[in-house]
Amino acid sequence: MSDEICAVFDHIPEGFLDCPALRLADLLPGPTLLDLPGRDPRPLFVSALLHGNEDSGLVAAQEALRRWSSRERPRALLLFIGNVRAAAQNLRRLPGQRDFNRVWPGTGTPDAPEARMARWVYDYAARRRPFASIDIHNNTGFNPHYACVTRLEPQFVALARLFSRIVVNFERPLGVQAGAFAHLCPAITVECGKAGGGSGSTHAAELIEAALSIAHLPEHPPAPHDVDLLRTFAIVKTPAGASFSFDGSPADFQFRSDIDRLNFSDLPAGESFGTLGAARARLELAPGDGGRAPDHYFDYSGGEIRLLRGATPAMLTQDPNAIRQDCLCYLMHRIGMDGRRE
Repeated sequence: MSDEICAVFDHIPEGFLDCPALRLADLLPGPTLLDLPGRDPRPLFVSALLHGNEDSGLVAAQEALRRWSSRERPRALLLFIGNVRAAAQNLRRLPGQRDFNRVWPGTGTPDAPEARMARWVYDYAARRRPFASIDIHNNTGFNPHYACVTRLEPQFVALARLFSRIVVNFERPLGVQAGAFAHLCPAITVECGKAGGGSGSTHAAELIEAALSIAHLPEHPPAPHDVDLLRTFAIVKTPAGASFSFDGSPADFQFRSDIDRLNFSDLPAGESFGTLGAARARLELAPGDGGRAPDHYFDYSGGEIRLLRGATPAMLTQDPNAIRQDCLCYLMHRIGMDGRRE
């Protein structure tokens, strides 16, 4: 192992391949990097468990490693296992911790202990000149499997297309792993649906296998019919301290009971998200596109929460912790490879 900021192993620790996320803290000392050899020394970087309650990345990595257990990997693999302490309690992060996917280079909190750890891992990977980077997540609402990129470059989109034809371009929030690694190599985030679902883990394992096996990523843009490309334009948050419900019970925001079924639907202006329980309650909009102030997206006339303009939401959820620690949803629009709205 290396110094205490992050453990490093040049082999697969005994028991790792069958260890569930809830028990990983008994096996690993904390954030851990597995530096595993392959025929091509330029590694694929894979990160898992940046959020402790999102285990598809861990399960996918374990599955992929088992598939290559009796033969040489075609490419070296750097596997980063993140918040094992939060995973032991099935939490996104522990109280007092920084979000492990908001602390990578470019973060607004570079002096936080978690940010120093992430910088150390980033610098370690940079010295190895990674071929590509894949960060694996789950989400809490009903969403299709999709990939995210911070750059609309052909190799980034090609890597994303190995996972899904649905590709989301985003620039915020800051400090995410994919945004940092985009300075080193093609880098994507993949969203595998709800945690605990076998199909998400299997899908991500197939992505890891594919990325380990290919020699090059194409440098030409995909045909328009081969990719469904969207961009995040606004991040929707509830105000700190605001109450919300999904069953009609009294709260500042009384969201509709099926709100998380609206994800990736092209919603028209006037679509209802619910009603206001407090007349002056307002949703907060953070920029999702280059730091520019987002458009006004909601109208509150008559106590209804309605879209002021058409948009496509992602990650709508009924999980109170996810809403408080992250957001209610992201609002997107379809774009072309030139970044312009369609």
